[in-house]
Amino acid sequence: MSVNNKEEIDEEQLVELLNLKNQVIIKKSPNSTRVVLQIQNSNFDDYKAKFSEISLIKEKIKAPKNAGNRRIYRAFKYYEYRIDKYIAEKENKIDSILEILSKINSAVLVEIMVSTHSDAYTLFESLNMRGTPLTAIDLIKNTLLAKSSISKTTTIDSSFQKWSELLEYIGDDYTLQERFFRHYYNAFKEEINESFKTITNKYPLGTLATRSNILKIYEQLIEKDPVKFLDNILEAGKIYSYILNNNSEDEKSYQNELHSLDRIQGSPSYLLLLFLIKNQVGLTYTDELLKQTVQLLVKFFVRRNLTDMPSTRDLTKCFMDIVSNIKDKKGKDVLYYIQTKLIEVSATEAEFIDKLNGPVYDLNIGTTRFILCYIAEQFMTKEIYTDLWKLDNNRKYIWTIEHIFPQGDNIPKDWVDMIADGNQELAKEYKAQYVHTLGNLTITGYNSTLGTKSFIEKRDRVDRNGKLVGYKNGIILNQTIEKKSEWKIDNIKERTQELVALSLKLFNLK
Repeated sequence: MSVNNKEEIDEEQLVELLNLKNQVIIKKSPNSTRVVLQIQNSNFDDYKAKFSEISLIKEKIKAPKNAGNRRIYRAFKYYEYRIDKYIAEKENKIDSILEILSKINSAVLVEIMVSTHSDAYTLFESLNMRGTPLTAIDLIKNTLLAKSSISKTTTIDSSFQKWSELLEYIGDDYTLQERFFRHYYNAFKEEINESFKTITNKYPLGTLATRSNILKIYEQLIEKDPVKFLDNILEAGKIYSYILNNNSEDEKSYQNELHSLDRIQGSPSYLLLLFLIKNQVGLTYTDELLKQTVQLLVKFFVRRNLTDMPSTRDLTKCFMDIVSNIKDKKGKDVLYYIQTKLIEVSATEAEFIDKLNGPVYDLNIGTTRFILCYIAEQFMTKEIYTDLWKLDNNRKYIWTIEHIFPQGDNIPKDWVDMIADGNQELAKEYKAQYVHTLGNLTITGYNSTLGTKSFIEKRDRVDRNGKLVGYKNGIILNQTIEKKSEWKIDNIKERTQELVALSLKLFNLK
């Protein structure tokens, strides 16, 4: 709520809110914040951009790339949501906000300052012993700083700086950090174990990095050579930032394909891409070959996510096996091997067709949405481009799946009459069999306004400005729908076959 909304704010409340603003922004310098955050991980840039966005500072600051994925923006959205929810049913919203402020002001924060990184490490260790658990990544960092503090080849400050740089590449999401550390080891397992292996044990650090053993693996690596460990993993971290689309300094020609791979939940393959990009020169693997590889992986994950073949537990092993078998290959031979292996572990064409013809929405909503969006995007030009992946303020997709024949339990009479000639029981049978098939699904940015309306109302729907928001919205998926005057089971079957044929062509692994 803006402090300038004087209609609901009395004079005393206005003073309170202005005082609150002055606690955050320096009054004589309206573009300066009282709190200056660390620049690490774009913290301060995100902080100022958010203040600019909500007009707390006058300077217009554009949000840094991927700001919405980092903690400042996520924390803002979280507390905005919680506060809105808290005051929603209150009679006096301003008093409710000031009540929250009073509770915050009564909180006691304890700041512990240390003079060196070595002291910080000691503090972290002490806190961990007193019941405040640190994550595996925290403990890896602490092990690194402890080793660096007694090392003759590096310093604790140098190690801390490189570690901070690594996390800037990966981001501050713990799930991503942990996944990177697993992928790094699994991608370069043979090279990493080279100085540890014995005659009887080729992989003494472990045959596979998992959530339960990454700390043990990295403690041994750091103990062996902290400098080498940091240099190698920092190089890998920079590459991983390309894959995560976190690095805007050196964007790759296959960036759009990487976006698609992320959207289809293809992260298990990142360990393969990490290996390929790091060894790109030695493998004579061009950017064009990498682009084709990512395209192949997108197709693979569409098929895998619908058929569940291979199973989730087998994916890591699959990509590790590929890495092990391409090290002596070059160029197109590498791509050919990857393609051959993915076809080998995937479901058959008949199994994929069977799933595409079935209730795909029930099988995997995310993959179904991806297929529909992907098909629509193939026919877009710059002049008619629509971002089907745009998010709203709550980080939910604006464009969502729309069921043409409604999926609700209570089938409207208009639909019973149209689809089953007034036969309620037959309409229910049709709904159970066809409502979640591809032919009955499309994408719309106005799902909530279409809902259970009649087919004609859905087809011809316009918003308050006269803009077409129904099935005549210009999206290629709706071209066959917008020409219909009714929507029956035969229409669903026919459109299902059309979309299945398109899907088989777009997601063909051969």
